[in-house]
Amino acid sequence: MADKTGHALRGPMQVLKALRWSWQGLCAAWWNESAFRLEVCLFAILTPLALWLGHDAVERILLIGPMLMVLSAELLNSAIEAVIDRYGNEFHEMAGRAKDMGSAATFVLMGLVALCWGLILVPRLM
Repeated sequence: MADKTGHALRGPMQVLKALRWSWQGLCAAWWNESAFRLEVCLFAILTPLALWLGHDAVERILLIGPMLMVLSAELLNSAIEAVIDRYGNEFHEMAGRAKDMGSAATFVLMGLVALCWGLILVPRLM
């Protein structure tokens, strides 16, 4: 939401409101998006594993960071889908393209997760 007074500094109340809106968005994604729930569950399982398997901070970041990116992409994809669905269920080529591209962004980041985990962990197994 844009500031009514331009580029005013945010006070504690505005920060609390922003945190509340962000929490509402996370809750909406949790309750309405099964893919988001699955990704959060995988994140909850893989994060302790990443902290254990990573030898140093860089490896841990490379194991955990892409998973956070997947969650962010899923939130953005869900937002795109919600906006498009708001305007109707009839088929429109550009609406379908937008939904597909949002899904593709999540898929590409899942590939990044697999790549990072593979490049870090596979050499240890050999």
